[in-house]
Amino acid sequence: MGKRAVWRAVAAVGTVLAIVPWAAAQAGEPREVRWQERPEAPRHGDFVGEPGIAIEAMTEGFMAAHPDLRWRREGLHDYANGRHGQAMTHFLQAARYADKASQAMVAEMHWQGIGVPQDRALGYAWMDLAAERRYPNFLILRESYWDQLDESTRAEAIERGQAVYAEYGDEVAKPRLEKVLRREKRKLTGSRTGFVGNITIIPNTGPLAGTGMSIPGERFYAREYWEPERYWALQDTIWKSPPRGEVHVGDLVPGTEAAKD
Repeated sequence: MGKRAVWRAVAAVGTVLAIVPWAAAQAGEPREVRWQERPEAPRHGDFVGEPGIAIEAMTEGFMAAHPDLRWRREGLHDYANGRHGQAMTHFLQAARYADKASQAMVAEMHWQGIGVPQDRALGYAWMDLAAERRYPNFLILRESYWDQLDESTRAEAIERGQAVYAEYGDEVAKPRLEKVLRREKRKLTGSRTGFVGNITIIPNTGPLAGTGMSIPGERFYAREYWEPERYWALQDTIWKSPPRGEVHVGDLVPGTEAAKD
């Protein structure tokens, strides 16, 4: 799989994968994994939003409360403009807030040696972390990496991955973001309970700034954007997390031209 394919799949166009059960999958046999079209992202003029999030909600205040999205977007912008060192810095910042797409980009940059010395053991460790929630796209990349490692590098990757998980795994990274979500919601609403009431927001930042348009408070403060459990469920929906239980990745089946580059 070339760099262009991975870049399209993981970041630039937000491609996701779907696990398509075989008829025998219910009996516990492997599932087929194949590429799927990217999720729809909302747009306003030249501004491209985030899948699953109302574009009018994406003000500076919203992004400050969602550092996972903020730093990933900064990283993607830097990467697209060839500022790979800065991109790595921003992806690492997003990774601290449990952003799996950013963790996958850190993995790919180490794997390919983009902006950093090539380090395939560390690249695998990061992709294993990106696949922690078993999002199919990252599972495919993780298994592809593993197949390309020799036994000694596999052992090294597993050992070094312990430190990566200790700093960036969901067990520690999710609470970081949850703390920010709660704090920033209280700050923006002016209420310790985060009560929205009849708030109407007139954005002075973001894609709707200067348009005269307003945002109903209940839309800006939709529960899936601010309540941790609902926010993680939204991420699972966007990245198409498979059902809980044992997941076996079978043969890779390209479903788009991007996967063939």
